[in-house]
Amino acid sequence: MRIGTLKTSYAADEALFDTPTQRMLLGLLALCAIAFPFAASPYWLFLACLCAINVASATGLNLLTGYTGLVSLGQAAFMSVGAYTVAVLEIRLGTPFLINLLVGASLAAMIGILVGIPSLKVKGLYLAIATIAASVILHFLFAHWSLTGESRGLSMPPARLFGLTLDQPFSLYWLIMPVTCLMVLGAANLLRTRIGRAFIAIRDRDISAEVLGIPLLRYKLTSFAISSFYAGLAGGLWAYFFRVVTPESFPLVNSIFYLAAIIVGGMGTILGGILGAVFMTLVPELLKFVANWATPIYPDALAALAPVRTIVFGGLIVGFLIFEPRGLAEIWRRLRRFFHLWPFRT
Repeated sequence: MRIGTLKTSYAADEALFDTPTQRMLLGLLALCAIAFPFAASPYWLFLACLCAINVASATGLNLLTGYTGLVSLGQAAFMSVGAYTVAVLEIRLGTPFLINLLVGASLAAMIGILVGIPSLKVKGLYLAIATIAASVILHFLFAHWSLTGESRGLSMPPARLFGLTLDQPFSLYWLIMPVTCLMVLGAANLLRTRIGRAFIAIRDRDISAEVLGIPLLRYKLTSFAISSFYAGLAGGLWAYFFRVVTPESFPLVNSIFYLAAIIVGGMGTILGGILGAVFMTLVPELLKFVANWATPIYPDALAALAPVRTIVFGGLIVGFLIFEPRGLAEIWRRLRRFFHLWPFRT
């Protein structure tokens, strides 16, 4: 029975995927991701793109809340900054979509730094309220500014790459999925650097971290900037995916959705952000399937779907906090451990 992995060099110790099995599974996953759009229907491609966008945003929030310990309810607002920036640049200047995405994400990061300034003095519920206030301000700005189309919003043309128009789920999949994968890998590698270790130290005990020489304000603002950058990039992808951006596209409930995703998936783990975002994205589709199945028995099932979805989201958060605070990532870890030790331990 294998009892561990022997590492004989620093390079092996720092490897992100340190066993042949992990590298093989990663290769199989990559092959499945490449083959998926050729076998899936437009409906499943739509869901895959939506899951990828939510994974990107949830990963950014996980860096801020799960790894740095700073609670934020402004993730949807930072996404709106990226989405509106992309829409304005695409409509007025017609710049390449990659530049639009980077500019939108960078602007969201700068606003995130401003919102994060109070984090030196307040934390917990008070910091969450501060991020809600920022969300309200941004929503008011986008709803009353002529540049952003006021309450009507903006309709934008599709992205173009090498003369190809990316306006269908199949073509958008090849834009959204690689960008999301790069963002997830970037977050995983960031946590292995000095910055990532500082985030974790601040989360575990900020006073001790400051005594050890970690400048709290710098790293808290860095965490806000990176998280907002991820949100802005996800918002830009969202804008190209739906091609309509309005103030109501990013309500406060979306920020609660992303917070719920990292709670359900497992805060403080990269895998948790992925599993939580995918799970929470697919739950409404499962509820819709159940409602369609129940319509012959209860004709108003579809009409009751919206409030039921909210109740289910709340129930999932409470249930995971009570029965599995470490989320889906911990369940996955236990399953891996069970099969790793089987049949010697059950």
